[in-house]
Amino acid sequence: MNELDPLLMVALAAGLLALAFLGWALLERRRAGAAEAKAWTLREQFIEAETRMRLIEDQAATQAELLRAQAAQSAGAVAEELLKRTDETFRNREQLAQQRLEAQLKPVAETLAKFEAQVQAVEKTRAEETGGLKAQIAQLMEASTATQAEARKLSAALRRGAGVQGRWGEQTLRNVLEAAGLAAQYDFVEQFTLDSEEGRRRPDVKVKMPGGAVFAIDAKCSLNAFLEAQEAPDDASREAALMRHAQSVRGHMQGLSSKTYWDQFSGERSPDFVAMFVPGDGFLAAALDRLPDLMTEAMDKRVLLVTPTTLFALCKAVAYGWRVEEQAANADKIAALGRELYKRMSVMGGHAASVGKALEAAVSRYNQFVGSLETQVLTQARRFEDLKVDHEGKEIPEASPVETAVRPLSKLSTSDAPHLRIAGQDEG
Repeated sequence: MNELDPLLMVALAAGLLALAFLGWALLERRRAGAAEAKAWTLREQFIEAETRMRLIEDQAATQAELLRAQAAQSAGAVAEELLKRTDETFRNREQLAQQRLEAQLKPVAETLAKFEAQVQAVEKTRAEETGGLKAQIAQLMEASTATQAEARKLSAALRRGAGVQGRWGEQTLRNVLEAAGLAAQYDFVEQFTLDSEEGRRRPDVKVKMPGGAVFAIDAKCSLNAFLEAQEAPDDASREAALMRHAQSVRGHMQGLSSKTYWDQFSGERSPDFVAMFVPGDGFLAAALDRLPDLMTEAMDKRVLLVTPTTLFALCKAVAYGWRVEEQAANADKIAALGRELYKRMSVMGGHAASVGKALEAAVSRYNQFVGSLETQVLTQARRFEDLKVDHEGKEIPEASPVETAVRPLSKLSTSDAPHLRIAGQDEG
């Protein structure tokens, strides 16, 4: 019995397990049947839904076709309307843009019109000025031609000989002296003769300086070589002619220095130089270019090389000296006139003082007369009024004394007046 209990228990457990398994199998089978039934139901529902979907798709396709047809018709109308509106809008915008463009371009058009008018005026003025300029150029060309002709005539005349050159130089010298303010025969003397131990000298001009001094000017410089240089055919010939011109100027300077004009004017306090007049700055410049030491050599030999420009400055200084001397002479005359005027004013002041004293005495006598009249006569005369004497309405006027005194001439008093001097001199 004890040995059979475990087996029984095993069998019982196995039976129970088999029953449990059988129940689980039945349960699973039931579940599977329910799942299969549910699956068939779902399949039927899916088929039904698929059928509905196909119907819906068919209806949607049909409606889409209908909508497409309707949309095509309405799109055509809408497109036509849009085209009309677009065309109208485009036209309106085009007109508006045209108006705006015209409004913006109107100032530009007005400015362009004004600019065109100004351009036309400028063109007209330019044409007139061009015509005037052409006329002036023509006149200038004529003047230049005339000047060249005159220069050729002058050159031809100067080449005739030393006499023509000398007269031209003398005339040029005279023009410079007169332009500087010097007067002929008063401030300078032309063509005079000096007697010296070496013989008779004849400088062209003697210029008088303030204080009695004089200096001589010579205008006999030869210009033949310079004129030859202007007509030289080549540079070598021109340079050779200019070198001869420089040597000519130098030789004339040395000969002028040997004449020692300053010694011959010793009685007139002449400065120790003589002026050598070259009638053109270009003539002297050409000589100095070839002989740079010519000016220094001339000053060492007491010869002052002058041209119209430098001589004008020198004579201007002389003219200024004459004006200063004249002003000094006038100052002396003014001083003499001042002294005489002072003397006459002193005499007149004495007469005025005498008149004042006479007036003062007359006033004193008048006041004495008024005092005597009031105290001695009028007191007795007014008693007629107390006696009722008919005086026909007339009253005796009162005589007032003169209280204003005569103003003394204190400025003419010799004790109070300052000691006057006129032009630096004692009034005496």
